[in-house]
Amino acid sequence: MPRSDHPQDPTTDGSTPGTDSGEPRPPAATRFRRGKRHRKPSPHDRQRGERKNRGRVPLVIILLVFLCAILFLNAVATASVGASSTVHEAGSSDDVPHQITDGGPVIDTTQGRTTSSFRMKEKTIALTFDDGPDPRWTAKILDVLNKHDVPGTFFMIGARIAEDPEMTRRVHREGNEIGIHTFTHSDMSTIPAWERRLQYSATQMAVVGATGDTTSLLRFPYSSTADAIDNTYWPIIKEAGELGYVTVVADVDGEDWARPGVKQIVENATPEDGRGATVLMHDAGGNRAETVAALEIYIPKMRKLGYTFTTLSEGIDFGDTNVTATVHRAATGSELLRGRAVLYGIWLAHQFVLWCTVLILVVGVLTIGRLALMLLLTVRHLIKRRKGYPTPVTLPVTVVVPAYNESAGIEAAVRSLVASDYVGRDADGNQVPVKVVVVDDGSTDRTADLVEALGLPNVKVIRVANGGKARALNIGTAETDCPIVVMVDGDTLFEPGSVSALTRPFADPSVGAVAGNVKVGNRRSLLGRWQHIEYVTGFAVDRRAYEIMRCMPTVPGAIGAFRREALEQAGGVSDDTLAEDTDLTMALSRAGWHVVYQEEARAWTETPATIGQLATQRYRWTYGTMQAMWKHRGAFLDRGPSGRFGRIGLPFLALFGVVLPLLAPLIDIFLIYGLLYYDTTLTVLGWLGMLAVQLVIAVVAFRLDKEPLWPLWAFPLQQIVYRQLMYVVLIQSVTTALTGARLRWQKLRRTGDVQTVPR
Repeated sequence: MPRSDHPQDPTTDGSTPGTDSGEPRPPAATRFRRGKRHRKPSPHDRQRGERKNRGRVPLVIILLVFLCAILFLNAVATASVGASSTVHEAGSSDDVPHQITDGGPVIDTTQGRTTSSFRMKEKTIALTFDDGPDPRWTAKILDVLNKHDVPGTFFMIGARIAEDPEMTRRVHREGNEIGIHTFTHSDMSTIPAWERRLQYSATQMAVVGATGDTTSLLRFPYSSTADAIDNTYWPIIKEAGELGYVTVVADVDGEDWARPGVKQIVENATPEDGRGATVLMHDAGGNRAETVAALEIYIPKMRKLGYTFTTLSEGIDFGDTNVTATVHRAATGSELLRGRAVLYGIWLAHQFVLWCTVLILVVGVLTIGRLALMLLLTVRHLIKRRKGYPTPVTLPVTVVVPAYNESAGIEAAVRSLVASDYVGRDADGNQVPVKVVVVDDGSTDRTADLVEALGLPNVKVIRVANGGKARALNIGTAETDCPIVVMVDGDTLFEPGSVSALTRPFADPSVGAVAGNVKVGNRRSLLGRWQHIEYVTGFAVDRRAYEIMRCMPTVPGAIGAFRREALEQAGGVSDDTLAEDTDLTMALSRAGWHVVYQEEARAWTETPATIGQLATQRYRWTYGTMQAMWKHRGAFLDRGPSGRFGRIGLPFLALFGVVLPLLAPLIDIFLIYGLLYYDTTLTVLGWLGMLAVQLVIAVVAFRLDKEPLWPLWAFPLQQIVYRQLMYVVLIQSVTTALTGARLRWQKLRRTGDVQTVPR
């Protein structure tokens, strides 16, 4: 919705720089408000405003960092367990002491030990279960253990503890032992030392948060027996010992992970020659029905053979060494706080991602639904427009051009207006050419002088002290009694037939205003092309649909025509908001006037040439639109046309102009999230699908506007880069509105680089 950049910056004595303050002023019109005079902002005011604006940028960054942190936490907590792309294959063990490779399953490298290895007591079995907890299979295994009064040792994955802390509590509460199986089941030999420490500590904190106890038992993913320890894993085992962990491997592996059958699992898990053993099984990572069934057979069988079942720490045979095992201890207060913080943080991340996923689905459905509705309404508009207008309009027209420091383009703009092919007729049937009123709103350059030097007929220059665009428009409107008033920005070039096209809809007496078709005149740069795509799509499709819905949000300041009667009824242009064009359009809709779109009324404007200027412009537009929506919120409870606008137009604009764009960044953020932590192919296909839907709308818009399609090569990049800037601007605007801060007008630097494209 193109608007102009028209600051309010009066001089201290009320006069205009470079102008005789005694020059006659135009008479005030009782039907139009001139707008408030604004005192010149002091340096303190400017500094305070700049500090507030700077303060809102870090807020956006903080929100982004928070969101990324939550997603990263959830990604780590829900990492694909057991899906490591690289698993270490055992190699040479020359550097590993023979006491370790020939020893037992419990390896103690704490306190600098390098040869401490322990077996289980004779005829003693420690059932150990990896990869849990699992809400289904851990529970079933616990039921079997309880049935046979057998304890177990569960080596748990931190991410799964965080997902199901209650199951972890049950394991602990029922007298079983808990060990660490890392946080994401990654191969520890494939990650750096700092990440290994993080894996251990995060899992430890998860255990503490769920049970209130710590554990020093550690089993590495993909480990097997002691004789498989090689030169790669031996330093990692010693490193774990330095951190206070005792490494546990297995004596026998039931190989239940391969689901070889119940009988084979029982056979695999049976120790030889009555030896004690640490038996490896699994309570998660897949269907463990065979494991559950095997335990029902295995436990009674081993008892008949004289075996005793115990936890790992209780079954260790320390022999005549002076080593003792302190496997578990109650956590300290600080450890409890950290442990619970880990669990609650991961729970919060899960919930956040869950709701974000729901919101993304809602956004997707609403986006597609809106696009479908817009296309349907556009078709209706095209059918309606084919009927044409009943009679030609020949009402006299005055063009009002508010100008503040527009020396770069004001001459070309005025020439284009004077070149209009429209000729009106007065009550006597005499021809009345288009009149142009340029209101110089306290410019500090030579804007007014340049217009006067042109010496063009039917052009009048009014110099006033700076008071803002709304006041300048009201002053210009008060200078004429023409029944149709066209309002134009000072940097805009009209085509010769634009004024004629603007007047045609006024053949319908219910039409109070006409929105023209704003074209980007400096589209040669990439930023210009992005804005060109945005303008074409917004005007060619959206405004057609808004017209059918009778809730046109904005008659653009660059090109719009108004019935004088409608302006009088609305009280002229208000300066209550920074989006005076949106405010006025809403007032007209509430008053029952029909606001229509005229695609043939084209005007070429200069759009911001830098990212900074674009952000500033859109920041003001968005904030001003929200101001206007808040100002007219009472329409929701009104009757008649005002109520229709309040219950259809305002919610539609709020939903698709504020709420939906605020949620839209989730799609892009989850795109990155999906590429890194989810199914890459599915993620890319989903994003390309959304891009294709939007591209179809863009193609339709370009065809409707008779624009060549080649600029759409920049469309995918626009969705990736340009849209992110709009997100930041919207978030800043909402923050400004919620904090109650006031945003000042900021003049954009004009270059006069506006070119019309012949058709």
